[in-house]
Amino acid sequence: MSKLVYLAAPAAIWLACAFSKPQSAPKPVKHPTTPHQSAQGDEIKRGEYLVMIAGCADCHAPKKMTPQGPAPDMDRFLSGHNSAIPLGTYDRNLVKNGQWVLFNGQNTAFIGPWGVSFAANLTPDQTGIGNWSFEQFNKAMRQGKFKGLDNSRPLLPPMPWPNYTNMSENDMRAVFAYLKSLKPVANAVPAAIPPAP
Repeated sequence: MSKLVYLAAPAAIWLACAFSKPQSAPKPVKHPTTPHQSAQGDEIKRGEYLVMIAGCADCHAPKKMTPQGPAPDMDRFLSGHNSAIPLGTYDRNLVKNGQWVLFNGQNTAFIGPWGVSFAANLTPDQTGIGNWSFEQFNKAMRQGKFKGLDNSRPLLPPMPWPNYTNMSENDMRAVFAYLKSLKPVANAVPAAIPPAP
């Protein structure tokens, strides 16, 4: 019975997230505008739209409980798996042969035959994408390279990077501009954990 509850709880949280009323994204940091900045503002708005319809916050935003169920924590929006919350224990036998994939209650940590992966911090803090170039972001999103670095490991499930390989360059730049405009959140996401032998 306890195993059934253990498996059903993350599924229930995920369903509540999927069908709850989404909160609006945090507003980008505002600066005085010039004509160039106005065009950049349009790019940021386009990026916000793309991030919201792609559901990036489903995994990359920690959740908090609301009257409608779990919703993205807007104070930590897109800051990835909260490093202050321990992963907890789980039955490794459930994921050994690929029969099960487990998600934590925040929907920011994922356990499967690949090991344990954690949703990345996408805010412009140094612990997120603050030091990234557009080229790194583009490589991560189109080639599935960790931190957009050539000799890095692949991005792990459930990150759906293959869905973005054919995104237009303008849209990719808009997503990057929007993420860079967000409030930085210091949160060093844990390193991925390889599968148990």
